[in-house]
Amino acid sequence: MQINWGFLSTLIVILLIIIAYLFFRRKEGGKELALIATMSALAALVRIPFAMLPSVQPMTFLIIMSGVVFGGRVGFFTGATAALVSNFFLGQGPWTPWQMLAWGLIGLSAGAVSRWEGMKRPLPMAVFGAVWGFLFGWITNLSHWLTFIYPLTLKTYLATYALSFKFDLAHSLTNFFLCLFLFSPCYRIMYSFRQRLYTEQLAEEETAIKKQEITKNRYS
Repeated sequence: MQINWGFLSTLIVILLIIIAYLFFRRKEGGKELALIATMSALAALVRIPFAMLPSVQPMTFLIIMSGVVFGGRVGFFTGATAALVSNFFLGQGPWTPWQMLAWGLIGLSAGAVSRWEGMKRPLPMAVFGAVWGFLFGWITNLSHWLTFIYPLTLKTYLATYALSFKFDLAHSLTNFFLCLFLFSPCYRIMYSFRQRLYTEQLAEEETAIKKQEITKNRYS
């Protein structure tokens, strides 16, 4: 019996995404869910008009920004959800889970590297985005090779990656220049929104605690 590596690998990727969703969802609040929904919708909306330009992916830039400003958890959800939502317009297929994983990892890793203050500058983030332009392609190329290419040999593997090089390069350069020129203004805008969001959330939590204390004292 021949193993369907494309089907098996896609199932594994889906399982990994489900595990990640279950792990990260435990820490979400109502405002964070709304934030993720908003960022995902915005990222998906940005992707759709550029679908005619192969590998020009401004969505990746927004996913990077969401991870840097709001943290890796929000970045992961934004990337994975935006991929799923945008593919309802661009076409679903076995590539969708791989795209969800790749864009989710971009958001997650952006949140991780942003812990170093030195990374929160245009040039380091431009290099980060450029690297992920190729990594994204390598992840999704693997799904294409496993699912649509036969036979699965080293020759067909290398050919798949060689043929995709120009598309990966276009994605990498798009990320580089968007981060280089738009990182600072976008960071200021999004960070200001983040401050308001978490200030309001903290105030709501303090109000809830006070109400609990009043109720407790009333019946004690």
